[in-house]
Amino acid sequence: QVQLVESGGGLVQAGGSLRLSCAASGRTFNSYTMGWFRQAPGKERELVAAINWSGGSTNYADSVKGRFTISRDNAKNTVYLQMNSLKPEDTAVYYCAVDLGRRRSITTTLDEYDYWGQGTQVTVSS
Repeated sequence: QVQLVESGGGLVQAGGSLRLSCAASGRTFNSYTMGWFRQAPGKERELVAAINWSGGSTNYADSVKGRFTISRDNAKNTVYLQMNSLKPEDTAVYYCAVDLGRRRSITTTLDEYDYWGQGTQVTVSS
């Protein structure tokens, strides 16, 4: 059974940093795109960043470009999200997800991600 478990969330002051981790189990994930998403209260879930199977291609939301970095360690079945220069508007529940579709390019469509973690809360105080 596929399982994704996020960790690393917490409370941080504006300008600070956090590193989220997503540990995957149940199968080998080194052939699939992985993504980080977030959902703030009253808002729709949105893509934050995604990374292809090799780590050679990434996609970022405009709001996080230059501040967040997605990476993966296929040997550990783990994907990371390094978040720097955090802002209060980054406050949300962050989820990781996997796209098992073996697509040519990274998808930004939420419905095309097949499995999701339970989420980890990130709160940025001003």
